[in-house]
Amino acid sequence: MDLQMVVSNLEKLAPLSLAESWDNVGLLIEPSPPHIVKTMMLTNDLTEQVMDEALEKKVDFILSYHPPIFRPLKRLRSGTVRGAWKERLVVTALEGRVAVYSPHTACDCVCGGVNDWLGQALGLGSVVPISHSIASSTPSGASHRVELSIGRDVDAEEILSRLKSVEGAGVQVCTVSRRISSAAPWHLPVLLTPYPLFQPPVPNAGPGRLCTLDEPVTIATALQRIKAHLRLQHVRLALGAQCTLESLVRTMAVCAGSGSSVLNGVKADLYLTGEMSHHDVLDAVATGTSVVLCDHSNTERGYLSQLGDQLKTQLEGKVNVLISERDRDPLQVM
Repeated sequence: MDLQMVVSNLEKLAPLSLAESWDNVGLLIEPSPPHIVKTMMLTNDLTEQVMDEALEKKVDFILSYHPPIFRPLKRLRSGTVRGAWKERLVVTALEGRVAVYSPHTACDCVCGGVNDWLGQALGLGSVVPISHSIASSTPSGASHRVELSIGRDVDAEEILSRLKSVEGAGVQVCTVSRRISSAAPWHLPVLLTPYPLFQPPVPNAGPGRLCTLDEPVTIATALQRIKAHLRLQHVRLALGAQCTLESLVRTMAVCAGSGSSVLNGVKADLYLTGEMSHHDVLDAVATGTSVVLCDHSNTERGYLSQLGDQLKTQLEGKVNVLISERDRDPLQVM
């Protein structure tokens, strides 16, 4: 499948408009055209070990959940200069004609994305975003509404006709609002008043998820289910004030990756995330909320299997979809 067709299908699954403004998402490395994608590999982090695996498996396209290019690169070097491993990745990808794409926070926010997957850890229940993504544009495509107040001696139809001549360039003309009274203290024939149009929230999309369980479970059971869902032997637990392992969990707030900014202040029995700052954990515990930390990428990596299945369907089986075998969280419990 042509590279641009692959990218188009990826953006249908997780629209880039849902990504956070600070993020670097989309097609990050593009070999010169034409570029046909036969084999795609999914990874949570694009490390040099994962790139070696991709080259060995003759991969044409890497989907890296985390963007390997985030901060600006001032130069591209292929040598062994300290700290230049991301530069080497770019050089290797271009020389090996491997495209690299990252969906990151678009997958965090989209309905059915990584946070919905993470929210399934404790079983069935209702799930809502902790906050809602905002549409990138209004339904009409316009950014402002302009109300016209037209004097008695002005031809309203002529004014509307002139305004409609620029309609389509971010302008939508509706109607004349009112005429200026002849007793008005000003003598302007036409008064234009602009009002910004506010973008509506995107249904069922946004960072984090608040899960209300159909059947409450104890914290001890929650830990067992989380470890099974994430395929981990160990997690870290901070018990909420007055809680024990037999305390019930009815509500769980989740955020894949780093959860402090999303979870802080959310009322729930349990927080599930990869990492939070020490003081944010203390704040949660003081309010009676227990916290489970699993390390950053461990709360994301398992989602790749679900995403891979979605891509096989979306790409109509025309692209061979693989999951990296060398991708792993850099932190290990010893």
